[in-house]
Amino acid sequence: MDPMDFLEADELLRFFHCNKTEMSCMENPHIFLNQLRDHNLIPEDSYKKVSRMKSKDNMKKGLYDILDWLEKERSEHIYVFWRCVFKDTIMNQYPILRELRKSLMDGSFHFYTQLPEKVEQEETDERKRKGTSEDEEGEEKQASSAKKKRKQRRRSGCDLEEEQPGPSSQLTPSHNKKSKKIIFSSPLKKGEKSDIWTWAIYKSQLPVTCGVQKGMLNKDRLAKGEKSIVVNRQWYTPTEFERLAGKKNYKNWKLSIRCSDTPLLKLIQDGHLKSVRYKGGCKKSKRSLFPSNTAITVINGEEDEDEEDRESLSERESSPDVTDEEGETEEEPQTSSGQTVFKVTCGALVGTLDKKRFASGTCGKSIRTETSWMNPEEFMREVLTEKDASWRKDVLWEGKPLSVLIEAKILKIHSLLCICKLCSRDPNDLDNQRNDDDCCICKTEGEEKLVECDECPRSFHQECHLPHVEDTILEDDAPWVCTFCVFRRNQQWRYSSELERNAVMTHQISSHMLECQYLLLSLYSADEEQTFATNPSLYLGDYTTLIKTPMWLGNVADKLQRNHYQTVGEFVSDVELIFTNCASYNKDNAEFLAVGVRLKELFDREFKNAFSIHEDAEL
Repeated sequence: MDPMDFLEADELLRFFHCNKTEMSCMENPHIFLNQLRDHNLIPEDSYKKVSRMKSKDNMKKGLYDILDWLEKERSEHIYVFWRCVFKDTIMNQYPILRELRKSLMDGSFHFYTQLPEKVEQEETDERKRKGTSEDEEGEEKQASSAKKKRKQRRRSGCDLEEEQPGPSSQLTPSHNKKSKKIIFSSPLKKGEKSDIWTWAIYKSQLPVTCGVQKGMLNKDRLAKGEKSIVVNRQWYTPTEFERLAGKKNYKNWKLSIRCSDTPLLKLIQDGHLKSVRYKGGCKKSKRSLFPSNTAITVINGEEDEDEEDRESLSERESSPDVTDEEGETEEEPQTSSGQTVFKVTCGALVGTLDKKRFASGTCGKSIRTETSWMNPEEFMREVLTEKDASWRKDVLWEGKPLSVLIEAKILKIHSLLCICKLCSRDPNDLDNQRNDDDCCICKTEGEEKLVECDECPRSFHQECHLPHVEDTILEDDAPWVCTFCVFRRNQQWRYSSELERNAVMTHQISSHMLECQYLLLSLYSADEEQTFATNPSLYLGDYTTLIKTPMWLGNVADKLQRNHYQTVGEFVSDVELIFTNCASYNKDNAEFLAVGVRLKELFDREFKNAFSIHEDAEL
């Protein structure tokens, strides 16, 4: 992608304005003039006039006049100018052009921020000679006249949507701030062998591809979860960019989007990129629980008092492991950097607490169990009924009460005056907290709508669930139940007696579609890192040389959805091929080998349960 695509027209004009003199001083500018003439940027008579000049001083002056004319009369073609003079053949002739291009490519260019405003010199000299001041009306007329003259110099054809200062005008602080946000990068050079994401010119942006589609990835925007890939001056989220490239069915942009043939997932894992989950809507127009513009206010010194009021407690509950009589706190608990999910227990009940969902003991359904989302108070009441029970000390994380995380400011209790959706009592906001905020299958939120199960906390993208969820489901207010729940609801009566594995393998899959869909979704859900979801040959260069028949969960799901399998045995054969390929390719990689073994054990166990296979049946 051409790096000029990331420059605003007004920035290029200011850069041009501040470098006209340097360009006019180049030796033997005939090739430079020829290039401008070939691109119809300068008048024919001016070209001939300057080309015939014998004196170097006159030629420099003439060249400056041409550049000055180009700035005033051809400002709308500033992109054409820089592209044509940055051709390799032209830059080889003029070192100044190489320096200018380098300044743009590595981001070291500087637009002068203290340029004085251009004034009409004769008016200033006249005022000094006369030594007298004009009346108010005269000043207004002269100021108006000066503004009109400056306005006439700007072409209406410039690609500027808002009023910008001319090249000679003083730059305001707001424009300085805007110019700092503009980041420059270079496309991948042919023959370059090093890792381009380590180059200085790619400190803030990287060239990326998805199929044949090319774009430029902004690292800071990606880390903030914003639209981070630009194509033809249009910003896209990674999923939108993936869809633009016609790779919608990949469902994992971290693998389908690449930089120099390396998937973004590897760059994220190696620490070259940072990424957050992209938010999306859900069925029935589910709104985001965590809007970026929602302020959560906790008043110093009142956090615990607010919580006591909210919980209707007579006095503060505190753990002796956290605070003593002098108010001294113990050393802060050790948590992973950026950790947002904590495994918690209360008696025999186990759940995971999501920091983003936490608001207080009774607000924010922040603890997820296998069956539902609960607030800490509800989670505790599932096990304890004592009057003196307190979620602060009875809900534990790593054997310590939750009050440890509160005291360490890892969990922040919202103010009583907080108006965020977590603290809202609105039925719609409460309903939004009943289900997961990301897809149970691909582990991302994406920009597509999530369909919520009405019997469990799971959410799904329409094409991630098996079978795919039709659009009519999103428009229907009737309850919708996912395959997990349908399977468990009907499992008890489907098989009255135990079966033999070999007999099951010969059954027509049409009669056992529910079991196969359940098994495949179980594997997807257990594959937390989505290691087996996508074609391995997309990100492993030597994979096809070692593995003759690649297979992955996405391929099995597609074949299952399209009814390509005839028997249960064909489906099982493809699934087992995934684990066989994993074992063959990862002989020397114990980590991935262990993941494959774990998923295979899960599949074998769930297969027996799904079809009521006799334990002694031969495998």
